[in-house]
Amino acid sequence: MDEHPMTRAQRLRALFFSTLYISAFTFGGGYVIVTFMKRKFVDELHWIDEQEMLDMTALAQSSPGAIAVNAAILVGWRVEGLPGMAVAVLGSILPPMVILTVISFIYQAFATNPYVALVLKGMQAGVAAVILDVVCDLGGDVLKTRSVLFIGLMVAAFVASSLLQINVILIILAATAFGVLRAVYQHRKAVRR
Repeated sequence: MDEHPMTRAQRLRALFFSTLYISAFTFGGGYVIVTFMKRKFVDELHWIDEQEMLDMTALAQSSPGAIAVNAAILVGWRVEGLPGMAVAVLGSILPPMVILTVISFIYQAFATNPYVALVLKGMQAGVAAVILDVVCDLGGDVLKTRSVLFIGLMVAAFVASSLLQINVILIILAATAFGVLRAVYQHRKAVRR
């Protein structure tokens, strides 16, 4: 039990500064940000559990829009409802907006600078490592379930995307349809009992 529970204002402030920090210091898109959100909100603050984060990641990925903002919406809503959602989104979008605004003023010098190009190449390598970490982390959670169905779906999605070059949107739609059908089947099965 937490000896000093946070007030709502403290939670909102922590949510804002956490999403602001994560958004400002992570490069590589939504998957990278989701990893850092998991570390912050699941591992450090214990506001949500791993299964919820996995579900939120799936929802954020399958919803239209940026994964980072979608994940911030879901985490913020889960932590503090509508105010939490607003604060988390604001924290997530402020850094990119400020950075893009500054870059737009100096774009020509920025685009042709060889040092900037080298920094961006280095960031690509770092992003690849973080995405691999996400895959291992979330894939490990699926493997821990020991569910033949879930592991089979994960392998099928990998094969469809990597080897068969099937569009990721089609894979997401197929997984969504499968999930809906499975939920309907389980609901009907429970009602019959």
